[in-house]
Amino acid sequence: MLLPRLDEAGRAALFTEARTANTFTEEPVTDETLRAVWDLAQWPPTAANTQPLRVTFVRSDEGKQRLLPLLAEGNRAKSEAAPVVAILAADLDFHEHSDTTFPVKPGFREGLESQGREGREPMARFNASLQIGYVLLAARAHGLATGPMAGFDADAVTEEFFPGGRHRALLVVNLGHPGPDAWHPRLPRLDAADVLDFA
Repeated sequence: MLLPRLDEAGRAALFTEARTANTFTEEPVTDETLRAVWDLAQWPPTAANTQPLRVTFVRSDEGKQRLLPLLAEGNRAKSEAAPVVAILAADLDFHEHSDTTFPVKPGFREGLESQGREGREPMARFNASLQIGYVLLAARAHGLATGPMAGFDADAVTEEFFPGGRHRALLVVNLGHPGPDAWHPRLPRLDAADVLDFA
């Protein structure tokens, strides 16, 4: 069985032309578009189909006023201008859905329950991080520019938007349509010889 291949335009949209956007237009991003991004991003695999990523889309003035002070100073203006800022978090109690998402292994939920949140956190973080990559690609597949940022106080964002200890904020991503001078020049990539090995 041969899998379908993306054409050059698809590869460019998802990979070779992918950049971090630093400016955005005022054009809004609809609920329908954001749901469509998730509808696409939900399908690639996670370990044991855990699906621990949780997404909060911040668009309102009130929501941004809660978020902006928790970002690194250099990120605040572009996040304020972006039509949507997504907070991507790992749900440490993802196992509560395991009877639905992983029914092929009876007792899986109970085994994870016995580990407590601290024991589940590495699995939650790893698989949510996989899903973050899927979300970025899905956003680009729907014509959105993305501006992922690690420059924020993760503990403070977690406390502000996810009180109670169940979630951990991992990444903040600006979403929208690119504005003027949105991209910095493309930086070099490592040579394949510096990255690849064959055993």
